Amino acid sequence: MRIRDLPETEKPYEKIENYGAECLSNAELLAVIIKSGTKNVTAVEIAQQILLLDKENQGLGFLKNVSLEDLQNINGLGRVKSIQMKALAEFAIRFSKPQTIVRKAITSPEDVAEILMAELKNESQEIVKTLILNNQNELIRIVTNAVGSGNSSYIEIKDIFKEAIKSSATKIIVVHNHPSGSIEPSLEDIKFTYKVKDAGELIGIELIDHVIIGNSKFASLKRLNKF
Repeated sequence: MRIRDLPETEKPYEKIENYGAECLSNAELLAVIIKSGTKNVTAVEIAQQILLLDKENQGLGFLKNVSLEDLQNINGLGRVKSIQMKALAEFAIRFSKPQTIVRKAITSPEDVAEILMAELKNESQEIVKTLILNNQNELIRIVTNAVGSGNSSYIEIKDIFKEAIKSSATKIIVVHNHPSGSIEPSLEDIKFTYKVKDAGELIGIELIDHVIIGNSKFASLKRLNKF
């Protein structure tokens, strides 16, 4: 059945007008973006095929990591609509980031997760970031120290503190993601945290926490008494 042949109450556009976008399924939301199908498949059917690529049940966040080639292999999608899907995924990530983080006070791991969860939770590579803080725990800036390192213990300790020293920071928080989705600290994570803590004590910059981000979850090594 084509979308135009559906009852008025079941058409995605009309459902948004009458009930709001929150009532649409993921397939229906994607169908609105896709706009039209082909003579053989509807936009909703194309959207359902896209969702089948989500092998790990990540939700729509999986679109960030799915390849253009995989999208273009879906009947009825094509090059332009595949690119639109990737642009939509990136837009969603950027939209979810706080627009003003400078001078935001960081008082808990929850504050850290609020800032970086959307960016890191679906990453396929390990990314290590440092939140640079002043004496009032206000965020000065966020620095990306490594991408795709695979293991935080391979990061040079000096890289963690280089920008903090430039910014005259007194405190830092280290954050990295686990692409597996697990938030269990590894032995390497714990060893690395102690190295950062010890180096910080020598130069007068306090390591407040090391936060691990998984799939919509996070863990604080400080809260877990791991350092």
